[in-house]
Amino acid sequence: MTKAQDHRHAWRDTILAGLANYIDAGSIVSGSVALALWQDHYRLTPGFMGLLGAFGPNAIGAGIGALVGGILCDRLGRKTIYQWDMLIYAAGMALLVFAVAPWMIVTGFLIVGLAVGADIPASWSLIAEQAPDDRRGRHSGMAQVLWYLGPVVVLLMSLALTSLGELGARIVFAHLLIIALALTFLRSRMQESQRWTDAQASGEARPPISTLFRGKYLGSILGLVGMYGFWNLWAGTNGFFFPYILRTVGAATQAQAVAIQALSFAIGMASIGLVFMQLADRVNQRTLFAISAVIQVCGMALLAVFPLTIPVALLYVFLLQFGGGFGAQSFFQLWSAEMFPTMLRSTAQGICFAVVRISLGVFSFFVPLLTATGFTTLALILTGFLVISGVIGFAWAPRNEGKSLEQLAAERHAAA
Repeated sequence: MTKAQDHRHAWRDTILAGLANYIDAGSIVSGSVALALWQDHYRLTPGFMGLLGAFGPNAIGAGIGALVGGILCDRLGRKTIYQWDMLIYAAGMALLVFAVAPWMIVTGFLIVGLAVGADIPASWSLIAEQAPDDRRGRHSGMAQVLWYLGPVVVLLMSLALTSLGELGARIVFAHLLIIALALTFLRSRMQESQRWTDAQASGEARPPISTLFRGKYLGSILGLVGMYGFWNLWAGTNGFFFPYILRTVGAATQAQAVAIQALSFAIGMASIGLVFMQLADRVNQRTLFAISAVIQVCGMALLAVFPLTIPVALLYVFLLQFGGGFGAQSFFQLWSAEMFPTMLRSTAQGICFAVVRISLGVFSFFVPLLTATGFTTLALILTGFLVISGVIGFAWAPRNEGKSLEQLAAERHAAA
């Protein structure tokens, strides 16, 4: 196989694995759209809605799925998990497509959350292990582009199908169901990660999971969870108060609200493609992360300092999404794959992802209380989250650009 063919196969595998990000984000946004419709139809209580949000693909359900899926992925292989969990996801999504009772909604959301979570560490590990050493950041960035694409497609579909009510929401769910089934077929033709296969064939004993909670590995877990966890608290809460921004600045119609939200995700995609994918493998990653953190802090601080006007809101959207494209989430995927040995890589990613998503699920119960304190106070709190994320990330951030996974492992071993 020529080098050009290797690169094409690597990109094919990256896209097929990275579609887990599309399904993850698409499930979150489509769920929020459908829940608003189901709340009226089934007269769901606020407590019931809170439980759905907490245990679905956005939080605790995905966290538990990532934890279990990550462990199984290191034991059974990346392909086994990322192929078959799409069938489980499809089963959960089918319940949502054809839901006629609250129990089907609850069960469907829980299954979808677990399956999405299980797919994340398998997909992220495969992408990092299959990508060329000097293009690992570029390939990880493509997976993040797909994450941003999911909400754009779901939002535009929801807007186009608004007049259909619940049927429109079911059609949006159905498109995710079809993608999951197609992925099951296409992924069956993919090869297992060569690095995982080689590690299995080496005859070395698999390190115990407790290894991750000592020395350099524990430091990496704490750095990743701190950096991404506080950023994710901002991101999760942003989804709660962003509609308030749209209403306040006059974007009263559904079309205007969807257009602005879709634009925000499109800015993020452009930032990933034009900045992160171009630079992450070639420049000082700590510096790149720091620039992103400063941009996002400045953007969030606008809402805490200035009156909420259309120019301020638009500048906020641009700064947060542009800075976010080459910031915490993109680096979390990349670094969480680079900082751990092959036989514990997915387990470590699952642990980090689980802590972050479960924390968001718990925090989501307190968001209504925070919003009651006033918008300015909430903006200050969220600015603080971004500052903490930026400080932790900058202090801990590794210098992995251009290095192979084997080189990184050798450096960790030498430093131990």
